[in-house]
Amino acid sequence: MDGTGVVNDLAKSNQARYAGYDKIMGNISWLLIALVSLDIKLLPPDEQSTVFLAAFSIALLLYNVGARYVVFPGRSSQFKTFVDLMVFLCFIVAVSWFTGKITSPFISLIYLVLMTTSLTQGRRITYFMAALAVSSYILLASEHISAMLYEHNFISHLLELFPFMLIAHLGAMLSGEAENARQEIEKLSLTDEVTGLNNMRNFFYLSDIQEKLARRHHRKFTICMLDADNLKQINDRYGHFAGTELINQVARTISRNIRCTDIAARYGGDEFIIMFTDAEKDGCCGAVQRIVRGMSETPFECRGTMLTSTISAGIASFPEDGADVKSVMAKADEAMYRSKKNGKNMVTVYNAEGKSEFT
Repeated sequence: MDGTGVVNDLAKSNQARYAGYDKIMGNISWLLIALVSLDIKLLPPDEQSTVFLAAFSIALLLYNVGARYVVFPGRSSQFKTFVDLMVFLCFIVAVSWFTGKITSPFISLIYLVLMTTSLTQGRRITYFMAALAVSSYILLASEHISAMLYEHNFISHLLELFPFMLIAHLGAMLSGEAENARQEIEKLSLTDEVTGLNNMRNFFYLSDIQEKLARRHHRKFTICMLDADNLKQINDRYGHFAGTELINQVARTISRNIRCTDIAARYGGDEFIIMFTDAEKDGCCGAVQRIVRGMSETPFECRGTMLTSTISAGIASFPEDGADVKSVMAKADEAMYRSKKNGKNMVTVYNAEGKSEFT
């Protein structure tokens, strides 16, 4: 899969998530309108609040239709969901004001807004919404505060605010855990599970970006292909745990000898790839030589046994050795196999004439 495919997959995944939230917001809108309409039906015909409740319901209806079919048709985002939640809170507070204030049957719908916020907005916005909910409750109770103080039951009414804060806090914690789990899943989808380096899916995504930058700014980049020389022998003699440790040793050696701007990935099996960004072949040879030398000179332990291994490497660059990332990779791969054919534990630099230079 190339970089464009990865970008599209990530964008679709994020869009699908907020599209699901947007659908939930729409259902909540219709639920609120239905509940208030039912309340209007049950009110006496001459009840003054009927006009206000009807006006609020019509306003929410117009907002729901406008937000989903006129202003943001087919577009969902975290901000749009936040706006929906703010509108719902204002609607609930306004309806509660005309249906009994703190004794209104609609006051409990604030819990719905808080829980939805915690699931869609994250911890900070959830605490912010909880503060608005508490402020709204105090506003609705403003006419009763003096009576509460006189009757010495202010503490009991103050405790009624506790569920708002508790739900907000628990929801924020659950939201944080859910977000961490989602980020961990995304990380696992982009990294190699054995070495922690990029997998090829993420490599193609990142290298595609670098290729576009190189073309736009007339820069060069260099690709290095590396392969462990004796994985099969180590597997046969010491077992597959030793082979896995060898692969990890290669990954550690690579990570110690490249820049933070370079892109390293496990290509598959015991083969690795490095993209040296904004760099020519001559400038990368030293780093690759350090990787090859460091691998041969640094033993690694597996179940009490110290083992050593070597790697072979090949280098090619853009644009002289290829017109894109994949063609440069092919030339670097060819140079790497020449290293293995000519004695292993060496670096081979591919040149524009198709010849190989050994270092």
